[in-house]
Amino acid sequence: MAAGPWGWGSAVLLLLLLLALPLLGGARRLRRRYAAEGARASLRGRAAARADGVRALLVTAHPDDEAMFFAPTVLGLGRAGARAAVLCCSAGNYYNQGEIRKKELEQSCFLLGIPASNVTVVDHRDLPDNPAVEWDTQLVAAFVLKHIEANNINLVVTFDAGGVSGHANHISLYAALRYLHSERKLPEGCRVLVLESVNLFRKYISILDVPISCLLPRDALFILTEEETERARSAMRCHHSQLLWFRHIYMLFSRYMVINSLRLL
Repeated sequence: MAAGPWGWGSAVLLLLLLLALPLLGGARRLRRRYAAEGARASLRGRAAARADGVRALLVTAHPDDEAMFFAPTVLGLGRAGARAAVLCCSAGNYYNQGEIRKKELEQSCFLLGIPASNVTVVDHRDLPDNPAVEWDTQLVAAFVLKHIEANNINLVVTFDAGGVSGHANHISLYAALRYLHSERKLPEGCRVLVLESVNLFRKYISILDVPISCLLPRDALFILTEEETERARSAMRCHHSQLLWFRHIYMLFSRYMVINSLRLL
C-alpha cells in the first residue's frame, strides 16, 4: 500500500531529525570548548587584549537590546574580568512605556552583571523609539563620545550596518560610531566592535550556528554555556512589557541568545 501524505511527512521529519543529531552533538562540543577557553580566546588579532583591562561600553538603542542581542558579549567579557557599562540611547517609549522600560533595563543589566550605576538612558526628544526614524548621526555621536571620554572607555560594542533586525534606530548607532571612528574622534586605543547581522536561517538555528560561526572570519566570538544562556533568558524575561508570544519563541531559537560574532571597525 502506498504511503499517504502523513506517512511521507513523518518519514521526512524523522530523516531530518537523524541528520540534525550529529550536527547538534558537534555544536554542543564546540560550545563547551569555546566557553571553557573564555573571552581571551574569543578575541582575535587586532581585537586581542587583556580582558581584565577592558572598560567596555555597550551602546544600544532600546531597553531589551542588551539581553535580546548582546548577552553573549556582556557575559563573555564579564566572565573574563572586563568592566562593562550600558548607554541606551532611548527609553523605548514607542508605546508610552518609557518609565517602565527604564526599570526593566536596570533589572536586566543587574542579572548580566552590570550595576544600575553603570546604566545610562538617553531620553532625548530627537532620539525617538521608532523603527521608521533614522537618528541624527552627529547628535548620537556627541552623546556616545561624551560618555566614552567621561568613563575612560577603551572598547565600544554596538550594532553593525544591518542592525541585526534592520531597525532604523539600531543602524543609526552604527552610523554614529562609524563617523567617530572614521573621523578619528575616538580616544587613542579605543576600539569598536560591531555585532554581526546574519541571515534569517542562521538567526533562528540557535546552537546549530556554532560550527558556522566558528568557521567564518570574525574578530571576536562569544559563546555561552547552557547556564549562561539561561541567565541571558532570565535577563530578557525582566522586560515584562515586551514579552509578547513571538519573543518567547525568539528566546528559544535565536542564536543571539547564545552566540555573538563581532567585527572591528
